[in-house]
Amino acid sequence: MLFSKLNFEGAVVKLQCNNTKYKLVQTHETDKNGYFFIEGPKSITSYAAHKCNVVLVSAPNGLKPSNLHGGLTGAGLRPGKPYVSKGLPFIVYTVGPLAFEPKCPR
Repeated sequence: MLFSKLNFEGAVVKLQCNNTKYKLVQTHETDKNGYFFIEGPKSITSYAAHKCNVVLVSAPNGLKPSNLHGGLTGAGLRPGKPYVSKGLPFIVYTVGPLAFEPKCPR
């Protein structure tokens, strides 16, 4: 699971995992508070999480994604504290902070 915050509603992020056995690409839009939560499939284990990253796809309000902390090239996942829920272990990962910048007129 991936949980993080951007400061804009309607921004789109993409989780991509390039494990040699399983490929994964999931996109998600931030909520009204700028948060996003992506639940990865069980095929992505904590052992394969280092092959995953998050990129900024698009931003609202005439902004463009910046490469702060890898927003364009791929921000690595940072593991949080392991949890157990209903007898199953899981880890929540975070990224960021990621940011946007104004589009400059040419």
